[in-house]
Amino acid sequence: MNQAKELRDMSDEQLDLTAKEAVDKLFRARVQSQTERLDAPSELKRQRRLIARVKTIQTQRQKTK
Repeated sequence: MNQAKELRDMSDEQLDLTAKEAVDKLFRARVQSQTERLDAPSELKRQRRLIARVKTIQTQRQKTK
């Protein structure tokens, strides 16, 4: 809940940057999980949820404009 509030306080540019970073981290975690042991398997879930939160906030902002 706290994280969603922080994301809502961000500007559109910051949200875009956060989403791109999360997608990159998710990709790297997926590659690592396929090639070797992943240090934190929960990282995949965490990044997917972060991407979903950012996209949800972006969609809400677009609908209000």
